[in-house]
Amino acid sequence: MNHKLVKLEAGLYLVATPLGSARDITLRALDILASADVLAAEDTRTARKLLDIHGVPLEGRRIIAYHDHSNASDRQRVLNNINEGKSVAYISEAGTPLIADPGYQLVRDARQANMPVLSAPGPTACIAALTIAGLPTDQFHFAGFLPPQQTARQKSLVELMPLRATLVLYESAKRLNALLMDIEIVGGSERHVAVCRELTKRFEDVQIGPVNTLRAFYEAKPAKGEIVVLIGTGEDNKVDEIDLEAALVQAMLSFRVKDAADTVAGAYGLPRREIYQMALRLQGVKQLE
Repeated sequence: MNHKLVKLEAGLYLVATPLGSARDITLRALDILASADVLAAEDTRTARKLLDIHGVPLEGRRIIAYHDHSNASDRQRVLNNINEGKSVAYISEAGTPLIADPGYQLVRDARQANMPVLSAPGPTACIAALTIAGLPTDQFHFAGFLPPQQTARQKSLVELMPLRATLVLYESAKRLNALLMDIEIVGGSERHVAVCRELTKRFEDVQIGPVNTLRAFYEAKPAKGEIVVLIGTGEDNKVDEIDLEAALVQAMLSFRVKDAADTVAGAYGLPRREIYQMALRLQGVKQLE
């Protein structure tokens, strides 16, 4: 047993949990889980399994479920324990609470009630991916899950990809190919991307390269498991007319001419009027063929 009982003041304790390898939990997290008066978890079964692995006894404590579908009365039920002078440890299913996980509204309500909120930091998939992908980490932007619908997802990418920062996204395996296609449409075929899969787990895998290469790879070998996608900045890409025309042709498969021009212009940081004129010319050529 690597935990010890400690005296915790009344408050909400946010406890980060391993992404995959159970040994990634911190000693302080184990101390809090062993000592808290009340345990709350995004997934009670996963929480019980983690406690069992590390020999943390419940000692009669019940694990309260708090997840995406919990409502205001559920939050109040958790916070009532703090009002009664108890310590409450909130456990994510995997990773850090609130980082693409539930907990924001719970923390907000606790803060509004002037309750102490403390963190037992630990693993988070976005940071783990950044450290191993080989893309710049001096500036990064975490955008979590993009919309599942193609048009909304592409519009989000149009807004995000001009940023001079590495973009970090979460995506499901079944939508990975669609996301890679949209990245290519918006940012061009040479945009560098890293796909980090099953981090810290047995079948961890990282694929890095131009987005068109990765798209071909995952079309041939569909991905499985939990996925983090990192998109490099486009500032070092040399944009020539052939690249722009290819991006416009691809974008016009999904958008009207004006929207396609806006998408490509935003992605490459070029004047929209200039790109719109190019799109009109390409449309005319296509109609003549």
